[in-house]
Amino acid sequence: MIVDLFTQQHGRVSFIVSIPKTSKAKVKKQFFQPLSILEIEFDFRMNVPLQRLKDVRLAVPFSSIPFDPFKLSIGMFVAEFLLYSTKSEQENLPLYTYMENSIAWLDGAEGTIANFHLIFMMQLSRFLGFFPNIDDYVKGELFDLREGQFVEMTPVHRDFLDAAESAEILNLMRLNYHTMHLLKMSRIQRNRCAEVIIHYYRLHIPSFPELKSFSILKELFV
Repeated sequence: MIVDLFTQQHGRVSFIVSIPKTSKAKVKKQFFQPLSILEIEFDFRMNVPLQRLKDVRLAVPFSSIPFDPFKLSIGMFVAEFLLYSTKSEQENLPLYTYMENSIAWLDGAEGTIANFHLIFMMQLSRFLGFFPNIDDYVKGELFDLREGQFVEMTPVHRDFLDAAESAEILNLMRLNYHTMHLLKMSRIQRNRCAEVIIHYYRLHIPSFPELKSFSILKELFV
C-alpha cells in the first residue's frame, strides 16, 4: 500500500507499506483507515519519495467513527479534504496537534456534530496561514475570498460574499466544537457554507480539486 501520513516531526510523508497475509502479522491493513491515529517508527531519508515503516501500532483506537454512519461520512470527507489541503506541509506541530485533537473530539462526541466539518475546515486555515482577520469586521462589510478579509467596497472580481453571507461566515469563524451547536442551519445553508469554504481553499491552495466525498456529505443531516 502507498500511505500518506501527517507526522509530528516531518509533516506530510508518503510510505510504502507491505501488508502480510497472515492475521497474526504486526502490521495490519485496518491500521491505515482514514484518520487513524498511529504510533510509528521509521528512519527518515531525505529525497526518498516513499519511506518505509519499522513499526506501527494504533495510538488512539476509535470507539465510534467506524461504527456511526454520520461520523464515518464526516470522517471520509475530512480525510479527503486533508489529503489536498496539507499536501505540501512540512513540520508543523500546532497543525498536527489541531488535527489529532479534532479527530479525537469527533470520535468522542455525543451531541450534535452537524457543523463539525465546517468548524474543522475554517479553523484549519489558521494553521495554513490564511485565516481571515475578523477583529476589524464592521456590520455590512463584504468578505473578499481572494484577499481573505472583510472589505467595505465591492471587489472588482466575483470571489466575494454579499453582506448577509459574510455575516453568516463570520459567525462560523467565531465558533468552536463546543459552541457550534448554537449555530442553527438548514441542510441547504450548511451545504452552502461548505461550498464557500471549499472555494476559499481552492483560491489559496494551488490545484485543490473537487472533493468526491462532498456529494455524500451534502445528503447528511436535516
